[in-house]
Amino acid sequence: MIKMPTSLSVHATVTYKFSATPERVFDAWLDTGMISKFMFGPHLREEEIVSIKTDAHVGGSFSFVVRRQGKEVDHIGEYIEISRPHRLVFSWAVRQDLTDSARIVIDIVPLPTGCELTLTQEMPSNWADFTDQAKAAWTKMLHALAVIL
Repeated sequence: MIKMPTSLSVHATVTYKFSATPERVFDAWLDTGMISKFMFGPHLREEEIVSIKTDAHVGGSFSFVVRRQGKEVDHIGEYIEISRPHRLVFSWAVRQDLTDSARIVIDIVPLPTGCELTLTQEMPSNWADFTDQAKAAWTKMLHALAVIL
């Protein structure tokens, strides 16, 4: 279990419009096959996917292991809120550094031609210099998801 910091005062927020339904966009975040296509892998950055596992229910966890520069990095988290297809909240950390965990909040609003997703990464104050990098990484993943959908 990830211990969340008491204060997550730094926020990196990105918004993206999809031509897909809210349900399809939401479901992609819980589907291991989709996660391996838009969140991780050599099509996004120099890495190899080792394993993608989810136990998608409130209180369930996930583990996304990738190999970068010869080292395995395990992105882990716990599902805090699952309200299909409108809201998904989960903790986010790297197993090797659990002291710097974050929370990811995804809100999806239906539009006449698809939906709009707003993702906010809430981080501890010592991550203030990381917000632009976080926004760029999430934007890249959301674009990859849009292409797949």
